[in-house]
Amino acid sequence: MKPDGNARELKAKLKRKADALAEPQRVRLHRAISWLQRAEAEHVDLDARFIFLWIAFNAAYAREFGFGESERDRLAAFIAALLQVDGGKRLGQLAFRQFTGPIRTLVENRFVFEPFWRALREHDSSKRWEDKFDAARKLALASVVAGDTATVLSIVFDRLYVLRNQLVHGGATWNSSANRAQVKDGAALMMAVTPLVIDLMLDRPDVDFGDILYPVV
Repeated sequence: MKPDGNARELKAKLKRKADALAEPQRVRLHRAISWLQRAEAEHVDLDARFIFLWIAFNAAYAREFGFGESERDRLAAFIAALLQVDGGKRLGQLAFRQFTGPIRTLVENRFVFEPFWRALREHDSSKRWEDKFDAARKLALASVVAGDTATVLSIVFDRLYVLRNQLVHGGATWNSSANRAQVKDGAALMMAVTPLVIDLMLDRPDVDFGDILYPVV
């Protein structure tokens, strides 16, 4: 698929495969592709592009909550399900190809590391967050060397989720120079990952990704 032409191709693929998809799956993918298309049309505002991409990604994985389940739990379960059906190891190839670029810079950016902010809020001067930060960076590198896609993606999406929270919950100024690096890297990663995720789901109409939260009524 060509850069910024993914939505059009995925929309055509969805149309071809519609009869093989259960209604919840068809609806979630239709919604995800619509937001991906909007993100692809946004070439200037990186904050907006990242948010549109996150909505597209969220549309793909959102489902009803299980008992005691958090949003992070749902995301982790979704990534695990994708890796199960990714016979061509496309997610791993993408992660390892991107590691020397936006993934590595995100992993090395303390401003998308939740323990850094927690220590700041709690006035914790022990520097324990730094130990956790260094451990996570080393784990990410070791996981790339070992070909451990699940761990790499877990670390990456933990960072992306912090960035998502900062933007969606008003924890950052629009177009701020203070967070341009993480927004640029986050948007680049989401633009690579989101179409691939949708494509993997289209290739496996037999997999149940759960009931959608807001069905068409």
